[in-house]
Amino acid sequence: MRLRLPLFCAAVALVAACTPGTGGGGGGDGKSFEFWSFSAINQKLSVDAYKQKHPDVEVKLTEVGSSVETAQALTTALAGGKVPDLVLIQGDDLPKFVQQPQNFVDLRTLGADDIKGDYLDWVFKQSVAKDGEVLGIPTDVGGMAMVYRTDLFAAAGLPTDREAVSALWPTWDDYIETGKRYTQQTGKAFVDNAATSVFYQAVNQVSQKYYDNKERKPVYDSNPEVRAAFDLGIKAATSGITAKQTSFETAWSAGMTQGQYATVAAPSWMLNSIRTTAPDTKGKWDIARIPGGSGNWGGSYLAIPKRAQNPQAAWNYIKEMQSPQGQLEHFGRVGALPSTPSVYKDEKLTTTKDPFFSDAPTGTIYTDSLLELKPFYIGPDSATIGQEFLNSITNVEQAGGNPATAWDDAVRNIKTAIGG
Repeated sequence: MRLRLPLFCAAVALVAACTPGTGGGGGGDGKSFEFWSFSAINQKLSVDAYKQKHPDVEVKLTEVGSSVETAQALTTALAGGKVPDLVLIQGDDLPKFVQQPQNFVDLRTLGADDIKGDYLDWVFKQSVAKDGEVLGIPTDVGGMAMVYRTDLFAAAGLPTDREAVSALWPTWDDYIETGKRYTQQTGKAFVDNAATSVFYQAVNQVSQKYYDNKERKPVYDSNPEVRAAFDLGIKAATSGITAKQTSFETAWSAGMTQGQYATVAAPSWMLNSIRTTAPDTKGKWDIARIPGGSGNWGGSYLAIPKRAQNPQAAWNYIKEMQSPQGQLEHFGRVGALPSTPSVYKDEKLTTTKDPFFSDAPTGTIYTDSLLELKPFYIGPDSATIGQEFLNSITNVEQAGGNPATAWDDAVRNIKTAIGG
């Protein structure tokens, strides 16, 4: 059985009717524009903030669906449908669009060279095509941490102070062993699932991932770092410490509310999801370092399709809302971690404490995690490759798949999916 994780690959029918909107919002007045975003990230808050400053601008915001559904709808539109003026593309989906520079406005023509120094260099480079075209401006990054339930830890006889908890798991093997202790003491699951809370985090801590950093050729089936991360995922899946709850599904949300698991690997943007999913757990969570110390999950880019009717209006939005100050204000609204390092020492970020998470200093925790990360090349099929590894681990964890053949199963499915 092959399972699809909705966070990465929600199924959608690619027919003309799935393309939202009518293209070119606002009647072509040079100020207004149509904007496609994915859902569940409160993009409306940013749009509202922009409209308050520019009441003469109309922004037609369409939340298409998941990040994958949004990318699929964009693919359909680029093939001949009506495109938006502005589109948000999740980082894992970006590489395939970077191979299509002819479909997007080269943002250098609008002033991207003047602002590229505002962003983390390795994040900005991911949106640059082979001939130097700049196809997107980064909106945020997803520094990593491990959120945990202090009340459940106390009941298991584990420490609850965030520094002491961080010391429990300098490595992923230590994390799994801590989980075994917790489960032995309580009879309950320690972590939501093995795929996204263990494997996906461990594989994002490597020096080289699914592609060779220099040659940019696939090495997913021969890279020992990828295999080691996969083995950690299988170890967690078979250790009896997981709640077997796929991230963001209904059961995962219910399990969070009911305390069915005590830890979740959480990027900065997930904190808002936890608040809204389990509001009655306020004050029962805290935030510790991720095993391995660093990581990134997510991050998005704003791009302007080539056939956009209002590219200048879209660029005006990008330039203002994705400036260092704009990203800092967005962090204050929803907790999305800025991709602009000049604000990492700003008091608005460094002094932020989240009462929902026991007054954890979220800005400091997440930027520290991000700055320790070693960037690697993300290729056009990285999302598909990663999804098949996730599927294989989830199959072992939830559907009785054979852990001894899980790696070979994943590699075979990857070769089928990407054609070699």
